[in-house]
Amino acid sequence: MHIKLKPKTRQEIAEEYGISRKTLLRWLRKEGIILEKGLVKRLELELIYNKFGWPPEYEIE
Repeated sequence: MHIKLKPKTRQEIAEEYGISRKTLLRWLRKEGIILEKGLVKRLELELIYNKFGWPPEYEIE
């Protein structure tokens, strides 16, 4: 299975999980996930989604 992920802002990722950007940053810090500056890239998104679960919009079966 291959899902095409486009770069996203931290705010967009937080909205996918229904949390604030600040809470997302707290989750990332707690898990030791350090993101590069700017948009969150595909590999970083995959890391986040695999760690915290894929948002419902991706419907993985």
